[in-house]
Amino acid sequence: MYTVAILTISDRCSRGEREDISGKLIQELIAGLALEIARYEIIPDEPEVIKARLIEYCDTLKVDLVLTTGGTGFTPRDNTPEATLAVIDREVPGIPEVMRLECLKFSRRSMLSRAVAGIRKRTLIINLPGSAKAVQESLEVILDTLIHALDMIRGKDH
Repeated sequence: MYTVAILTISDRCSRGEREDISGKLIQELIAGLALEIARYEIIPDEPEVIKARLIEYCDTLKVDLVLTTGGTGFTPRDNTPEATLAVIDREVPGIPEVMRLECLKFSRRSMLSRAVAGIRKRTLIINLPGSAKAVQESLEVILDTLIHALDMIRGKDH
């Protein structure tokens, strides 16, 4: 069993102005996997807050996987990719590449995603889009590979 932290990054959700549909959807979509939710949190689009949470999840809680949702677009407040890149040790470009490629089948706008993925110490961090529809499309294409990726990080035979 692996542990996961789900981090919704949204100014409006963090202020209670909007329901966090995407974060809840992530919980539903991963329910069938060997993943225990260690933390679920909603924070504003503040780079320092995002970095602090990612570091806390990886270094203190030592979760195996962090799934973020939100903050991957083009607005000035979309800071998730930069915050993630600032804390990871190694980038895993194939994960967001395949998510964008799959989502292109549904919407040309998926090419505008700036989501990244990477590893900090022994934790895999994956940025997911903010919209529930894009979260579902993105997760569905990577779910069957997540446990294998976590096994590899742990040094298990692959």
